[in-house]
Amino acid sequence: MGLSEHTQVQTPLPEPGSSIEFTTFMRAYQDMVFSTAARLTGDDAQAEDIAQEVFLKAFENFDHLRTSPTAGGWLKTVATNLALNHLTRYRRRWRLFSEMRPAGEGDEATADAPEPEPPPDTLLADLGAEQRRAAIDGALKRLPAHQRLPMVLYHFEEMSYEEIAQRLRVSLAKVKTDIRRARAALLPMLQSQGAS
Repeated sequence: MGLSEHTQVQTPLPEPGSSIEFTTFMRAYQDMVFSTAARLTGDDAQAEDIAQEVFLKAFENFDHLRTSPTAGGWLKTVATNLALNHLTRYRRRWRLFSEMRPAGEGDEATADAPEPEPPPDTLLADLGAEQRRAAIDGALKRLPAHQRLPMVLYHFEEMSYEEIAQRLRVSLAKVKTDIRRARAALLPMLQSQGAS
């Protein structure tokens, strides 16, 4: 006996931990996970790969995460760690290019160098929130990786200079120098996009 168009098919309600529940969970956090990875890598394709990996790990731990009030923090930490691990794999290539710069342009600063100055709070005040986010993300992607990484870790992941130096395995002076140079490079980029 086959199904006719008048036959009703009973579909069970989604069980806790089901794929429907996980899909809802994933949609709630996908923008945050992707933007975390994109800011760190500066590459949307790499960020998509990292986001997929984050959600694979989330699926493996979903029994715990679905009821956890700190699921968002867990996802952000995993996204940050996976992005940094991904970038660490390519560090040798960055080092090669950074060593090819002309003499006198070293990255190391003196140990007593002052901390980088933050950009003015009014820099993007005339732009809406969405325009501000797009302007910052676009400008960050144009920075070289050795400047973008410490900048994002400091401002978006709220790591201290010491934590960044330890995580990236570079000197504290290099972290401060790279953040200072990143801010100096970002200012004209943001001003060209309508910042006052």
